[in-house]
Amino acid sequence: MSFSGEIKEELSRQLSGSRHCRLAELAAILSGCGKIGIDEEDRLSLEVQTENLCLARKYYILLKKTFETEAVVTVHKNAYLQKNEVYSLLTSDHERVGQILRAVEIMDKDGQIREQPEQDQLVLLKRECCKRAYIRGAFLVSGSVSDPKKSYHLELVCQRENRAGVMQGIFEDMGLSARVILRKKAYMVYLKEGEQIREFLACIGANRHLFAMENVRILKEMRNNLNRKVNCETANLGKTVSAAVRQIEDIHYIEERKGLNCLAPGLRQMAELRLSHPDASMKELGELLVPPVGKSGVNHRLRKISEMAKRLRREG
Repeated sequence: MSFSGEIKEELSRQLSGSRHCRLAELAAILSGCGKIGIDEEDRLSLEVQTENLCLARKYYILLKKTFETEAVVTVHKNAYLQKNEVYSLLTSDHERVGQILRAVEIMDKDGQIREQPEQDQLVLLKRECCKRAYIRGAFLVSGSVSDPKKSYHLELVCQRENRAGVMQGIFEDMGLSARVILRKKAYMVYLKEGEQIREFLACIGANRHLFAMENVRILKEMRNNLNRKVNCETANLGKTVSAAVRQIEDIHYIEERKGLNCLAPGLRQMAELRLSHPDASMKELGELLVPPVGKSGVNHRLRKISEMAKRLRREG
């Protein structure tokens, strides 16, 4: 199962104890994928069709707990992708359907169906908990999150621009900076930052996967810190080796031209130590000197040797 599928599985097993939150979640589901039927006698029916078992389960439970009614569930194969199962949940009680549609603001008090109900549904979202429930329902319908081990990307697919605008506004109310982009005739409300996605998961109650994502973040951070440390040490080692090679070349040049006896005793001791310990750091060289000296003292002596080699090279 994908990371998104696992999150939806977690969300499908949660049920708010407050009717107002259940209504908000139902509103998001029905405005996202609900289909209203009207027969020849003007009697209403309500159907939700989905390939997502988690969404089907959640909708069935919400309907039963909130309105004390059950949807008739049927399962059939997708007409285009025969391997995929489609779950159909149908409610055909005219009075009950009317009650549901009015409660979630898809139908007005005069019995007129709203084509774009999202703006009217904002009346259901006065509480912070209801906003979270609404976004949770919307995510179950059309949300997805990339595997955090690979990248950070979360999106909600909206078929109507008005719905995308409402979703973006709710994201902003929750402190999330969502963006909207049009892609293949659908509007994508998306987040790209790992911290924002973690906050989103916390808002909708996907705590188990929030912790899983946090673990991934910690492992990535540890790995990056280790890489930076290794790179830094490698760079420092490279500098040390390059400096040692130059110093040894200078010492050999002085030895060939005039011999090391031309050096002052302290410089000669330093040159001989460098030749016998080509891989040693300045600190290590300083500890080998008698008496020992610090890094700055070693650097000073090696610089004096380098200056002498340069002078000899100029003189030819």
